[in-house]
Amino acid sequence: MNKTLKPSNKSDIKKVSDLLSELGKRIYNQLLKEVPPELEIPSRSTDNIVFDHLSQQYVLGNKKIKRGIYSIRSAKSLAQLLWVAYVAKELIKKDQVTTLRDLFYTSLNEKGLEISEQAETDAQVEDLEAVLGVPRESFNIIPHDRGTAFGKLVLEYNVKGFEGNRVDLMSHPDGVSVGPGLAHANFVSSDARMVLVLEKHAIFIQMIREKIHEKLGAILIETGGQASRAARILIRRLNKELGLPVYILTDADPWGMHIALVIISGSAKSAHIRDINTPSAKWIGFWATDIEKYKVPSLQLTQVDYKRIEELKADPRYKEKFFRKQIECFLETGRKAELEAFSSKNKTIGVTYLANTYLPAKLKEIGAL
Repeated sequence: MNKTLKPSNKSDIKKVSDLLSELGKRIYNQLLKEVPPELEIPSRSTDNIVFDHLSQQYVLGNKKIKRGIYSIRSAKSLAQLLWVAYVAKELIKKDQVTTLRDLFYTSLNEKGLEISEQAETDAQVEDLEAVLGVPRESFNIIPHDRGTAFGKLVLEYNVKGFEGNRVDLMSHPDGVSVGPGLAHANFVSSDARMVLVLEKHAIFIQMIREKIHEKLGAILIETGGQASRAARILIRRLNKELGLPVYILTDADPWGMHIALVIISGSAKSAHIRDINTPSAKWIGFWATDIEKYKVPSLQLTQVDYKRIEELKADPRYKEKFFRKQIECFLETGRKAELEAFSSKNKTIGVTYLANTYLPAKLKEIGAL
């Protein structure tokens, strides 16, 4: 099981609590010695984010920054970080949780912090993650759940108060919400043969109705756009612990392509968090080169799309031959397409070309069927 991101048992909770205590003692001891308080923090600036080929993900480099009382701005930032650390400690002690939004509003009441927008508290949470080396879920600041799962998998929760409770992913016709509790639950039983990750909820429901979970033995996971941390953790665990291959299906546009790559090799924004990517996962479509091949309706790329493509070209992961080819195709054709475009090829209502023709063809193309 993923050791870095598993805050559910008592020993892990105590470890995080101890880390927060050590942080507080560090500042306290500096004050006792009448030394101006300061903290050394791993820099999360873009020039300190590197792609680690061994782990196949973005990680932070060795650059550090110091935060102290050198200026009003620096002192304010240090105070905000220590405030977030205090909130985290209290949440663990009282066995409570909060969200990033809740934290922002709570912080507005604290004198001296001078917080005016959520981006400030969000940044301090990310800095605290980097300082402690654990994700925010470990100190009970939970993200907004995004994602749904369905398929032949039974899990057992290990969240306090729900220990021993089991959930069958096939118990709800629309799937089960993927949050931290589900992402870290123990796997009880499964006879699945693969994981199929889908960008869109409508396509996810379509695949359930088409019984793809039975036809292909697939656990279906819908990400609702860019995959949340919880979804990425669950995908990685299914791959690492159950040995299930992971296949990703997105729209044929630069955004869909990057959704797939974040699942495979992480994001620059989460470079300070390790082991939530799945390097062996494969993006099987919808590729830019498939638009013409399958003769589906397409849309013209917008200026925002072109800007995104230029950003992706600067990403070292897109230097790979396959991804270069997809980017070149986007630029040459100026076209993009949604997964729903395959509906134009449906012969009858209820039997979709996407699920019954395109998906099996793509899996055969990569040798998965």
